[in-house]
Amino acid sequence: MIIEEAKRVIRIEAEALLALAETIDWSFQRAVELIMGCRGRVVVTGMGKSGLIGQKIASTLSSTGTPALFLHPAEGVHGDLGMIMKGDVVVAISNSGETEEILRILPVVKRLGALLVSVAGNPASTLARAGDVFLPVCIREEACPLGLAPTASTTATLALGDALAVALLVERGFREEDFALFHPGGALGKKLLLRVEDLMHSGDTIPLVGSEVLMREALFVITDKGLGVTGVTDDAGALIGVITDGDLRRALERGIDIMSVSAGEMMSKNPKRIISSELAAKALNMMEEFAITSLFVVGEDRVSPVGIVHLHDLLKAGLA
Repeated sequence: MIIEEAKRVIRIEAEALLALAETIDWSFQRAVELIMGCRGRVVVTGMGKSGLIGQKIASTLSSTGTPALFLHPAEGVHGDLGMIMKGDVVVAISNSGETEEILRILPVVKRLGALLVSVAGNPASTLARAGDVFLPVCIREEACPLGLAPTASTTATLALGDALAVALLVERGFREEDFALFHPGGALGKKLLLRVEDLMHSGDTIPLVGSEVLMREALFVITDKGLGVTGVTDDAGALIGVITDGDLRRALERGIDIMSVSAGEMMSKNPKRIISSELAAKALNMMEEFAITSLFVVGEDRVSPVGIVHLHDLLKAGLA
């Protein structure tokens, strides 16, 4: 019984979303155009469950490039209508279209010179008729068996808000990098904002030796720098190879006297590298792909070593 009831609720709400998709027409496009042309902000308002959905819509709009805020209509009639300014677009949500608190602020919205996008389930309602644009959210039934608790209607309204936000995102040419700017503390922000140059070891901390240097000196560099690796450069300072702890172990297993050979003879040629301006997330992907723990960083010429980044640096930064 419990499982069947859960499935019934989900089916009703899914049907409401499919029905909503069929109602999207020129009025939705007009709403997007109004918001795109908005010189101020989008002010979303709603009471009760519609208000909770409105808060989510305002948040989604703000994080996708459309400045938005939520206005509680009951607080609005007690002074908070000062949030609304000429040039704003107000998105008012009410399933019945007759919510008293919403209707009380409509005259003021008009006097302030803001445009009104009405979202309601009743096309004949006061709210629907007052809007510069009306977006219907008409459902066949609520998932609540009593027909009382807003369920399918709030789900459909939330989906409509998401559709608005995404349509605006596309119209603005909003990019992943733009999204990350509004989420600098999240994992996505770190992946899209952190560059290799922000995390790399540079200057005297880079383990480097010339190709003619004997391995006894190279071993000292590997140990001293503490990264388990050293880069090898030619006479012009270009990165031509790398020597890792693994290279040393394999050489010992083959019976090579590692103290008597040069770094150029011991190195692995054509080491993996990354340009300093690349995203740190790309460095992590390369390390995972090639099963390495350190990656030399080069300048725009792709040959001059300017740093080195270690897997631990990327993990500490929260990229994984």
